[in-house]
Amino acid sequence: MFFQEINIEKMKVIILCGGLGMRLREQTEFIPKPMVSIGNRPILWHIMEIYYHYGFDEFILPLGYKGELIKEYFVHYKWKTSDFSLEINKNKEITFHNGKECENWKIHFVDTGIYTKTARRIYLIKKLIENDENFMLTYGDGVADIDLKKLLDFHKEKNLVTTITGIKTQQRFGLIATKNGIVTRFKERPEMFDLVNGGFMVFNREALGYFTGKNVMLETDILPKIAKDEQLAVYNHEGFWYCMDTQRDYEKLNKMWKENPKWKMWKD
Repeated sequence: MFFQEINIEKMKVIILCGGLGMRLREQTEFIPKPMVSIGNRPILWHIMEIYYHYGFDEFILPLGYKGELIKEYFVHYKWKTSDFSLEINKNKEITFHNGKECENWKIHFVDTGIYTKTARRIYLIKKLIENDENFMLTYGDGVADIDLKKLLDFHKEKNLVTTITGIKTQQRFGLIATKNGIVTRFKERPEMFDLVNGGFMVFNREALGYFTGKNVMLETDILPKIAKDEQLAVYNHEGFWYCMDTQRDYEKLNKMWKENPKWKMWKD
């Protein structure tokens, strides 16, 4: 894979990979959620390719539930994704055939505990980012056709501690309108007016002061404090975004991958 030639600031990308994935137990009983496949590659790989397309090539993976399977995948990445011949009698010599170069990724794997909450996971990898001016952060279960260069430019323009990406999504269920106890019309899963946090966040180093090491959630403890201090910006992404939260989402993303993978900006 070759990333798009863009003059973009180099920074590390944190992808949260430690959750239990309880709402997707059909897939996550034996593997961590970021390793659930879209096509023949884990969703984590798809997310990394989105960043790599824009020139981001250094990743930090805070691991938890079955994190050893994520380590194993990348340790054996080249032969898992290539055609090759193995000569057992010649010191197990491997000859690769398809001529593909592996992505030029540097990946930091950090065990942060099975039941650790998202804010503490970030605190536990603090030493890897505390000297950086900015860092990026996202979840290990969401893909988008987001322009990361525009996101970063927006973050710098606002000059606040944190920028999150706001997404308009559809209601999970259809709605009904009623009058005097009688249904007047149905609304099939309308688009929500409010934005949701779609991941793809940018933090500057000042944000690290909000992470105290307590076992709390980024979403319910840290981001609200940053917002209270009027230091939280939101970048409005109006393009494609999808999160793999349930078995239905898993099936839909795999169908999209076959027919029209809108998040696939990279070349094979």
